[in-house]
Amino acid sequence: MNPPHGHGQANTLRLVAWETTRRCNLSCKHCRAVAEDHPYDNELDTQASFKLLDQIKEVGDPIIILTGGEPLLRHDIFDIAAYGTTLGLRMVMAPNGTLITEETTKKMKDSGIKRISVSLDGSTPETHDEFRGLKNAFNDSIRGIKIAKAAGLEFQINTTITKTNLDQIPKILSLAENLGAVAHHIFLLVPTGRGKYIIDSEINAKEYEETLNWFYDQRDKTSLQLKATCAPHYYRILRQRAKKDGKKVNFETHGLDAVTRGCLAGTGFCFISHVGRVQTCGFLDVECGNITRQTFKDVWENSHVFKTLRDFNNLEGKCGICEYKRVCGGCRARAYEATGDYLAEEPLCSYQPHKIK
Repeated sequence: MNPPHGHGQANTLRLVAWETTRRCNLSCKHCRAVAEDHPYDNELDTQASFKLLDQIKEVGDPIIILTGGEPLLRHDIFDIAAYGTTLGLRMVMAPNGTLITEETTKKMKDSGIKRISVSLDGSTPETHDEFRGLKNAFNDSIRGIKIAKAAGLEFQINTTITKTNLDQIPKILSLAENLGAVAHHIFLLVPTGRGKYIIDSEINAKEYEETLNWFYDQRDKTSLQLKATCAPHYYRILRQRAKKDGKKVNFETHGLDAVTRGCLAGTGFCFISHVGRVQTCGFLDVECGNITRQTFKDVWENSHVFKTLRDFNNLEGKCGICEYKRVCGGCRARAYEATGDYLAEEPLCSYQPHKIK
């Protein structure tokens, strides 16, 4: 199985998630960064941030996701966004919604932010607030989303799926439609950071498979772009179901909603921490380099971890013999958290491979 047409080599940089600050005004149960509301030491300053964007541009033209923590708590976030825009990079932002005002929305648009993603992890204030660790987080986020919508700023809804909100996913999708979102991206819990302490909330392999099949069924029922993240099995299901239904899988969408392959860690995607540490993704806690000591290009092209993950023949266990390994790949972070080996088989997969490739 070759990569879908138009996505060329496995190491074409498509997406960079940059934790511009670790500071956050929420205290989410699943937080990878265990973020808190106070300044953090050694965060990249404005000039270092500009330099990083220059170096990323040397490698390619990826979408830059300005994330956190809460990126709106960074005083120079709009300067950073504007600088990336002048370089020709597509800049997007992942605020939690609670701090969005008419003023910040105008600044986002003026600095060239093309889209924001806001997380809703419940369809009601009770479930979302419980998950996010702050009273009124739901109402504040909805208010922020409506301000962005009124200003014409494109937004998507992100949802982390756990046992506690699994039954609410259809309602959250409906809510996203009613709010006027352009996309709904679902994330399957990866038990890192605070997420380790709610590992009992992780859905099992059977629920996982059922949820992703339900998600597939919504493709013809909604105008929203649907994308599953940290859920590489979806890309196997997409092909299985499309073949069964006699449909062609559409790879023509691009940007944030591109349906390419499952785990992008180290292949088309990377994560940069608030202090410049580079990882294959935010959940796979293995350092691949540090842009305070080396160039981004050097890390992207020469990191041992990146190179290892780019050769799918290195995958072990049933992932290694699976006929879908080039389109799925299993979640490398989940494998690492379960076994200490990021090449091990994905622990939350019920599929049994048919043939060895």
